[in-house]
Amino acid sequence: MDEFLDDRDDEQVDDLLMPEEDETSSNQLYEHFRFVADKGQSLLRVDKFLVDRMMGATRNRIQLAAEVGCIRVNDKPVKSNYRVKPLDVVSIVMDRPRRELEIIPEEIPLNIVYEDDDLLVVDKPAGLVVHPGHGNYTGTLVNALAWYLKDDPAYDPNDPALGLVHRIDKDTSGLLVVAKKPEAKAHLSLQFFHKTTRRAYRALVWGIVREDEGRIEGNIGRNPRDRMQMAVFPEGDQGKTAVTHYTVLERLGYVSLVECRLETGRTHQIRVHMRHIGHTLFNDERYGGNEILKGNTTTKYKQFVQNCFAICPRQALHAKTLGFVHPTTGKEMFFDSEIPADMAALVDRWRVYATTKEL
Repeated sequence: MDEFLDDRDDEQVDDLLMPEEDETSSNQLYEHFRFVADKGQSLLRVDKFLVDRMMGATRNRIQLAAEVGCIRVNDKPVKSNYRVKPLDVVSIVMDRPRRELEIIPEEIPLNIVYEDDDLLVVDKPAGLVVHPGHGNYTGTLVNALAWYLKDDPAYDPNDPALGLVHRIDKDTSGLLVVAKKPEAKAHLSLQFFHKTTRRAYRALVWGIVREDEGRIEGNIGRNPRDRMQMAVFPEGDQGKTAVTHYTVLERLGYVSLVECRLETGRTHQIRVHMRHIGHTLFNDERYGGNEILKGNTTTKYKQFVQNCFAICPRQALHAKTLGFVHPTTGKEMFFDSEIPADMAALVDRWRVYATTKEL
């Protein structure tokens, strides 16, 4: 089940182990976690000790926390190679108190494409954050669901056994399934874990993808040089296994429209995998896709691309299809979402360019 919950756990651990970007740090420290080694504890590096006890934590994140003095043993800062001894008190401290999130219902419009007693399917617009977390504690899809289901006595938005079964990024549009009952969430979660769901995305990427179809495999983990990015680690034990399949739908001048099918569900998976093979998503600011990566140097072409950026001011990625087995009826469910207007207009512009090549 940890594989399915990958995105959620990463965000929670990051929020605790990394400094806030928009808050002023203070000299006061607050304890977030405390672990006491038992009497029979064998000598063990503190980073390994903590990874074994914190869901979603990686050794890399623990090591980064140690570097900035957030890991303490018996109230003294230690490095990640410190060896924990019997009865050591290991704590994680931060310069801010631990924030307990309470989901507040907020009246935010939702596009519900299907609903029954067990679940609902939402078509999320680009720009809507899915779940409260670092920097976004209100105004999220979860807050909107709390409002939408406020009259359902069985739905508690603060109960982790209910609600979102998977996630997509803030500036990615498309389909998500939400569980209204614990049994439904458990059943759907297992389908994601066992990779039996069907998920296909549309993406516009920089460059002409030569192969008609392909498979990208490479562990994905937090970029050690930029905590806001994920990165591919082709070798070694860093990151978590990730597999993406792609098919080229159209080649349009200096970009390609592709369908991406997820075998796993890692943070930024399609964005990172496509960049890894040299085809960054169009206008993906976090990964450099908001620069002109392919094409010529004419003024007209540069203006054309800038106009395209303005038409679709986010990464050109849409969660188009979603398929799963209904947790109660056993019926196969399949949903398809139209590509939203901004991305459709973007693709149309490139079609015209590919046909005329007047720039």
